[in-house]
Amino acid sequence: MAGRNTSIAIIACGQVAAMTLWFSATAIIPALQLEYALSPTMASLFTSAVQLGFVAGTLISAFWGLADRFDTRALFMWSALVASGVNGTILLIDPTSMAVIVLRFITGMCMAGIYPVGMKLASTWAKGNMGVLLGLLVGALTLGSAAPHLFNALGGIDWRLTLGTGSVAALFAAFIIRFASIGPAHAKSPPFNPRLALKAISSPPLRWANLGYLGHMWELYAMWAWIGVFLNASFVLSFDNPADAVLMAGYVTFATIAVGAFGAFFCGIIADRIGRTTLTMAAMITSGTCAVIIGFLFGGNLVFLIIVCLIWGISIVGDSAQFSASVAELSEPSTIGTMLTVQTSLGFLLTLFTIHLVPYLVDMVGWTYAFAFLAIGPYFGVYAMWRLRQRPEAVKLASGRR
Repeated sequence: MAGRNTSIAIIACGQVAAMTLWFSATAIIPALQLEYALSPTMASLFTSAVQLGFVAGTLISAFWGLADRFDTRALFMWSALVASGVNGTILLIDPTSMAVIVLRFITGMCMAGIYPVGMKLASTWAKGNMGVLLGLLVGALTLGSAAPHLFNALGGIDWRLTLGTGSVAALFAAFIIRFASIGPAHAKSPPFNPRLALKAISSPPLRWANLGYLGHMWELYAMWAWIGVFLNASFVLSFDNPADAVLMAGYVTFATIAVGAFGAFFCGIIADRIGRTTLTMAAMITSGTCAVIIGFLFGGNLVFLIIVCLIWGISIVGDSAQFSASVAELSEPSTIGTMLTVQTSLGFLLTLFTIHLVPYLVDMVGWTYAFAFLAIGPYFGVYAMWRLRQRPEAVKLASGRR
C-alpha cells in the first residue's frame, strides 16, 4: 500500500494528466480558426460545454452519493477512461459540428468524477495543512489545464496532435490512480440534501465565502478560455507569419496558465500562515488590476505583455483553493461535502456567462477593454472576503488566522 507522500504524489500526477482534457479543445481554437470558419459562439461552446457538463455531473454525483458508494479510485479511473475515449472521438468527426459540443459536455460530466473526487481522495490525508494540500491539488488542475496549450505549441498548428495527446494523458491518469491509497481521515459525506444546500446562502459566513468564490470564478475561466485567443490576436500584429503567432501564443498561454500551479501551492502555504481572507483579498486585487491593464498592452511590447500575463496567471489561481478551504473550515463536518458541491456548482454555472460574454465584448469595445470587465468579479470578491473577515466565525479559518 502506498504511503501518504506517495499517494498524494500519485493523486497530483493523475489530476495533472486527466485535467488536460478540460482545455484540450479550447487550446486548438486559434488553429481551427485558421483552418475552418469557426464562429465566436462555437469557440465559446468549446469551453462552456465542459463547464455545464461538469456542473451536471457534480450534482448527479452528489445526489446519488457516487463517491461514497464506490471506491474513489475506481470512480476516478472509469471517469478518466470514458473522458479519454470521448475526447479522442472528436478526431473522427468535423471539429466544427455540434457533435463536438455534445462530446465536450460529456467530457465535462466525466471531469466531475475526476477533479472533486481527486480532491476528496487527497483530503483523506490532510492533517492541519488543508490550505497547502488543496493548493497542491488546484495546482495540479492548473497544470493539467495549461498542458494542452503546450501540446498545441509543440505540435505547431496540428490540432489533432493536441487532442490525441490529451486522450493519452487521461489514459495514463486512469492507470496510475489505482496505486494511490485512501488516507486515515476518510469519512463518508451525507447524500446531497437540497434543503441543506440552502445553508450555503442562509449562513452569513458561508454566504460571504461563497460570494468571494463567485467573484473569483467570474474572472478565472473566462481568462483561461480566452487568453490564448487574445495573445494570438496580439502576436499576429507582431509576426509576419500567422503560424508563428499561433506557435508563440501557445507557449505563452501555457506559461500564463501553468505558472498558476506554483501560485496555488505557495499561496496555500502563505494562507495557512497569514490567513485566508488576507491572502484572497491580496490575490484578487492583483488579478483584477491585471485584467484592467492587460488590454492596453494588446499589440504592444511583447516583454511587458508577457510579464503582466505571468503575474495575472499567478494571482488569478493563487487564491482558488482557499475559498474551498474556507468553506470546509466554516461548515459542520457532516455538511462539508454538500457545501463544497454547492460552491463548485454555483461557481461553474457563473463561468458560462462570462466565457460567452468575452467575444461579444471584443466585438463591441475590442481587446483593449474586453478583459477589464472581468475585474468586476475579483473586486467584488475583495469586498465579500472583507465582510467575512469581520464575522466572529472567521476565527475558524486557518487555525484562527483570518
